[in-house]
Amino acid sequence: MTLISLLNRMPGDVAIGIIWGIMALGVYLTFRILNFADLTVDGSFATGGAVAVVLITTGVPVPVAMAAAFCAGLLAGLCTGLLHTLLGIPDILSGILSQLALYSINIFILGGANKPIGVGKYNLCVSMLQVAPSIVVAALVAVAIIAIMYWYFGTEQGSAIRATGNNPAMSRAQGINIGLMKVIALALSNGIVALAGSMMAQFNGFTDVGMGRGAIVIGLAAVIIGEVVCHALFRKHNGFILRLTFVVVGGIIYYMAMGFISWLRVPTDGLKLFTALIVAVFLAVPYLKDKANSSFRKAGRRGENQ
Repeated sequence: MTLISLLNRMPGDVAIGIIWGIMALGVYLTFRILNFADLTVDGSFATGGAVAVVLITTGVPVPVAMAAAFCAGLLAGLCTGLLHTLLGIPDILSGILSQLALYSINIFILGGANKPIGVGKYNLCVSMLQVAPSIVVAALVAVAIIAIMYWYFGTEQGSAIRATGNNPAMSRAQGINIGLMKVIALALSNGIVALAGSMMAQFNGFTDVGMGRGAIVIGLAAVIIGEVVCHALFRKHNGFILRLTFVVVGGIIYYMAMGFISWLRVPTDGLKLFTALIVAVFLAVPYLKDKANSSFRKAGRRGENQ
């Protein structure tokens, strides 16, 4: 446990953090924009990895395999959306049902619980054997997704999705098909998550059905950390594109923090506890800050009245 070993592992942590940040962009779409608690991501993240690895190992070009992973995520999100909108199943339960179904589907896709990719045999998009190029590629993918999301949510359909998340009743009164908007948003969200899963499988050199376990927690952690840091730096001048960018930054900060904890040789059984503590701290900071500011304002008003 030396400082040099910590510095040596940082580039890898940054690369993985960017990939988790890409996944968090999908979580942000449902959690913040649509205001939908979607738990499908734990399954769709692994689905993206499973589809990509199977296709790459059968000779399919990596970009095509990643596109197929994205489409598989679209289908997973579509199923969740239909369970919710057509069958009236609550949002959390519809996500849980899709997540459970995807576990068996992922085993079927892989033909087992896990599958190696053979890092040296294929020209992968990202790889732990080439960390610096992987950081560049992952960052370019993140930038492309942020740019597309920024453009899309400025279109008529994207604005309808944002309106659905903000006020479903008013959106329905304005003639927006909120059921369709939910289905589209859930499909896009899980497509992005699955794309990130395909990148994570390439970087690790393997995939398994449990790869997405806890992905929703990591995604929420990245979203919350990014929001706190963005607000601290830019206050009220944090536009939509900045918020999207800091979601990825939140993923990097989160994974670097987890890398530091691992460097301290904390038992792996305790990592989930530290994840919960990190998220709790970043959730509490804005609340405590607002509470302190309101206390100061109340004290100031009392002083003026006296």
